[in-house]
Amino acid sequence: MGSRHAEQFSEVDKLRTELLNNVDAMTELQRVEEEISDREILTRIENVILEVVTSLSRDEAPVLALPSRSGWANISFDRAVGLQVSSGSAVTAVRSDCPSSATKFAQILKLFLVIYKLVQSNSFATKRDIYYNNTQLFGSQKAVDGLVDDISCMLKVSRRSLHVLATSKGFISGDLCYMEEDGTRIDCRSASAAVSVSSNICGIKNIVSSAKFILIVEKDATFQRLLDDDFCTKMSPCILITGKGVPDLNSRLMVRKLWDALHVPVFALVDADPHGIEIMCIYKYGSVAMAFEAHSLTVPSVMWLGLLPSDLQRLRVPKDALIPLTRRDESKLCSLLGRPYVTSKPEWQKEMELMQQSKVKAEIQSLASIAPDFLTSIYLPNKLRYGGWV
Repeated sequence: MGSRHAEQFSEVDKLRTELLNNVDAMTELQRVEEEISDREILTRIENVILEVVTSLSRDEAPVLALPSRSGWANISFDRAVGLQVSSGSAVTAVRSDCPSSATKFAQILKLFLVIYKLVQSNSFATKRDIYYNNTQLFGSQKAVDGLVDDISCMLKVSRRSLHVLATSKGFISGDLCYMEEDGTRIDCRSASAAVSVSSNICGIKNIVSSAKFILIVEKDATFQRLLDDDFCTKMSPCILITGKGVPDLNSRLMVRKLWDALHVPVFALVDADPHGIEIMCIYKYGSVAMAFEAHSLTVPSVMWLGLLPSDLQRLRVPKDALIPLTRRDESKLCSLLGRPYVTSKPEWQKEMELMQQSKVKAEIQSLASIAPDFLTSIYLPNKLRYGGWV
């Protein structure tokens, strides 16, 4: 049994050895700045408010300068970190005397007040709490979500440092135990039920795991299928995590936390379509909107395990299980192929070009057209055993 287990994970172990050889260099480049003190955060908020008061005292309309978090013009790419904000990036002026931005100006000032009180009292609130405390001013939850990230970027601190938390949508399961900041012990080893990803990742401590690898699963349906098929036991020890589509901040922070703690290979299982590839890239390289937090969010060691476009041909997936690319898919694929991180990964580029040429995509569930248990009994075990990742 022992030799079979060793053989099953021999390629995964080789990959881990390669990663460990590079980890010191990666850690040096990815080093997160020391946690900024609460006093420093309060000072930064005070400085912003002081500028507003100074403008008013001069009979001038106050203006807030928010760093632009959309578009590639402000973004640079570092292979060891991912996408990050370029120095001297553009800003957006939020004027108090302009009808189109006066409400946003008021919303930001209100958020500064809320955040100042939270930091000062060392208490926490969720973005949902903040919205429901003044629904009339904010108008929507989405407005609060975006402005909290704007303020985080403006003050050059993490959202956690602002004492603002978000409800997690992700799930995790497998060979993992840890302690929450409040002392609650979390055990993720139940074969049939997953645990919600913590809303306070920074507070997690005492991580215990013997996992050989971490598998990021794009969709909740696939994640649940893996649990139902007892994948964590069949491929034990391992950890499964899903952000249920486009990952929330906590799911991304959790993957990064596990990588920092365990330094085991991290694989991605996504649909063979442009949307799935982009989701995998968010875990690996980050997103334009959150590039200012790249050092604490990205895991550049993520490997693409499947579903690869080349797998569709190799496995002879039935044609009626394949879906033609839409114009939107083709546009997204062209966008991905032009991104700096894809040009630095020739193997990924080759897979995407194959999709472009074949003009078809496929969901992970398409493997069920070969055999109902093909994904968990054949596809994933063989991929992991023989190193079928790129």
